[in-house]
Amino acid sequence: MKRTEAHVVNDNYSSFENFEKFFDLSVDLLCVAGYDGYLKKVNPAVSKLLGYSNEELLSKPINEFVYNEDKGSTSSARNDLRNKISLINFENRYVTKSGAIVWLLWTSLPIESDQVIYAIAKNITYRKELEEERNIHLAKLTKINHEFKQLTYSTAHDIKSPVNNMLAVFELLDLSTITDSETLEFITILKSSTEGLKQTLNEYIAILNKKNEINSNLEELSFNTISNDVLLSINSIIHNSSAIINVNFSELETIVFNRGYLKSIFLNLLTNAIKYSKPNLVPIISIYSRVVNGNKQLIIADNGIGFDMDKVKDKIFGLHQKFNNNLDSHGIGLYLVYNHITSLGGQIVVESKKNQGAKFIITFNN
Repeated sequence: MKRTEAHVVNDNYSSFENFEKFFDLSVDLLCVAGYDGYLKKVNPAVSKLLGYSNEELLSKPINEFVYNEDKGSTSSARNDLRNKISLINFENRYVTKSGAIVWLLWTSLPIESDQVIYAIAKNITYRKELEEERNIHLAKLTKINHEFKQLTYSTAHDIKSPVNNMLAVFELLDLSTITDSETLEFITILKSSTEGLKQTLNEYIAILNKKNEINSNLEELSFNTISNDVLLSINSIIHNSSAIINVNFSELETIVFNRGYLKSIFLNLLTNAIKYSKPNLVPIISIYSRVVNGNKQLIIADNGIGFDMDKVKDKIFGLHQKFNNNLDSHGIGLYLVYNHITSLGGQIVVESKKNQGAKFIITFNN
């Protein structure tokens, strides 16, 4: 059965009507612009966003609505369109009638035979605001990180002089004149701790000097060796606290990591475990390694005062976060531990309850 001319006319009218509905109801900005720089037709979304009536939008050159700093790039893009170059993902800013600035993302197609340009735009103002906010935060974090690195470098560098002076004093001491065995033992411990402090400071400074080359400082490290070095450096703290420390690295003996970072992790978590022990209770600290589902882990657990995880939540590794009234608490140790681990792709989680100790589980990225 042949279609009549009336059917064809009705189909054409229906298609045109559907196009008009699509044009009017689209939430995106739809425009037809002339090669002369004027808008010829816009959908309601354009008027709604910019705040101008259709008559106002069609009566002025397009560039009058464009944000001043973007007029040049917009004119250049329009010239490309006149030269049969389609425009894809072009961003520019427009000024609304109320004076607000909106960001638009354009895709435009020139039709030379009609001397017009068909264009569709999305309002990306919210995305741009998020990007700007993110960039501001990144700038602040970069500044804080730089200042923190400078402070750490200065502190480590400034402490070297008194440490060297202390070591010089030990060299001048004539231990043969000291007959008391306990005094000799304390001097030996103090000298050993001072030497360990000097070595740690040197390693920190080396790390800071080569911060951008941190991955080249990765090496296979023995858990046992690193823990022994740290335990020796804090021997007097352990002795004074009567802490009991249980160590077991039989399941996983080595890890590929940064030496200075691993020492810092041991040092901060061990000293914290002693510092935040329960009053009148001997600190018991367990240090061990394990492999769970192929993941290499280091665990440091204690029987101290623990954390109220409902209160501290994700603040536990924040800079200058303090969760008790200990005068010796500065809120830096856990921040350093977290950054040492995450900067090399690892993870750290805490399992703890108030007055029931804390367990730090470190998962390495290798």
